[in-house]
Amino acid sequence: MPKVSTIRDVAEYAKVSKATVSRYLNGSLALPPETSERIDAAIAALNYRQNSLARRLSLGSSETIGLAMPDVANPFFAEIADEVELAASEHGYGLSLCITRNQFDRESLYIGWLDTQHLDGLILVSNRPDDGSLRNLIGTRGNIVLIDEDIPGADVPKVFVDNVQGGYLATRHLLAAGHRRIAHVSGPRGLFTVQERCEGYRRALAEAGIAFDESLVRFGSYERHFGATALTGLLELPSPPTAVFAASDYLAVGMLELLRDRAINVPADMSIVGFDDMEFASLLMPPISTLRQSARELGRKGVDLLLARLTGDVPAVVERLPVRLIERASVAPPPR
Repeated sequence: MPKVSTIRDVAEYAKVSKATVSRYLNGSLALPPETSERIDAAIAALNYRQNSLARRLSLGSSETIGLAMPDVANPFFAEIADEVELAASEHGYGLSLCITRNQFDRESLYIGWLDTQHLDGLILVSNRPDDGSLRNLIGTRGNIVLIDEDIPGADVPKVFVDNVQGGYLATRHLLAAGHRRIAHVSGPRGLFTVQERCEGYRRALAEAGIAFDESLVRFGSYERHFGATALTGLLELPSPPTAVFAASDYLAVGMLELLRDRAINVPADMSIVGFDDMEFASLLMPPISTLRQSARELGRKGVDLLLARLTGDVPAVVERLPVRLIERASVAPPPR
């Protein structure tokens, strides 16, 4: 195996000091043309490859940002990750993908990487209610951006979609089809997106003159299995709903599976509206009506805010991205 050349070898070949070569490569030293030419010739002759990580750390930058998210198996998170990597590379940054599994110790680990120069900045997606621990950990750090979910009290830039408007549009769509017994199934009660989407649901009902019925609402998780569990309980009510606003497409998938097993037709017997418009939403049977939020736009806007934060004194703004109702085949008038 051939010997790997070091910076010391380059210095000896060019007849200069090791420090001179290091500062020349880092761009922090101007040399006479003949000295620069000797160093360049030595690099070429020895086929020297600089340790880019060491160079970047010597300049106080890793040229890498992190994306901390619960998982990448969820297509929504995968799409965010893909766009963040693309946007970061366009600005000359690498991406470190940090999977938290919604565990505080893992979130804490990756935030700590900011202090050790592993990362220049971090885009954080925390998909669990915070008891104040994560807010305190973020503290006064200026190189963190939150996207998708809020961490109440964290004074950092944030990018969300218009969840209230999404819940309102979903419920209003079901009301327009003639439904009056409309259930709502969502994630953990303490989550920001859960609260906002429920607020939109309640607003649409109030506008239609329909009293909010707590027995028609189920909070739990954004997981597929919870969609089936929640709908099982709703179908056992003395007066079951004729329609459901599911706060995620994953919940809607669980509901469709349950209804298919029970030979309950969608939309003839039960109408469903989801939220996210994941890629599979149009491939389900039937294709589901849903609220489209752009995972890619969330990711790109997060990168823009983080890089602006790293290069200047940018305030802790909160940006809202629009949502749009996508009508497909999962909504029909209620059965007579």
